[in-house]
Amino acid sequence: MNKKEIIFRDPVVERVVDKFVSRSDIGFAKYGRTLDDERKGKHKDLFGYLNDVQEELMDAILYLQAAKEEFQDLKEDALIPKWEQSHDGHMLDNNDIWQ
Repeated sequence: MNKKEIIFRDPVVERVVDKFVSRSDIGFAKYGRTLDDERKGKHKDLFGYLNDVQEELMDAILYLQAAKEEFQDLKEDALIPKWEQSHDGHMLDNNDIWQ
């Protein structure tokens, strides 16, 4: 295992790197080897890696769709109290809603 000190200027990048390290630790605990071990040991071929990427991207699309639907539900839920608070009954636009 290599140890490296990194100075981050961007906390967002730091959080992403932390997640990569955590994910690597979880994978090692689950499979008992690193991706480098897997590749060098020929545990998976190129087609296997491409298939994994395809499956992960398909999952990502599903997560995006679910998140969009959740956002829409939250947006619609936010409209109801704003509409009820409107005293003159006029239609609210996005500027009214998110103030």
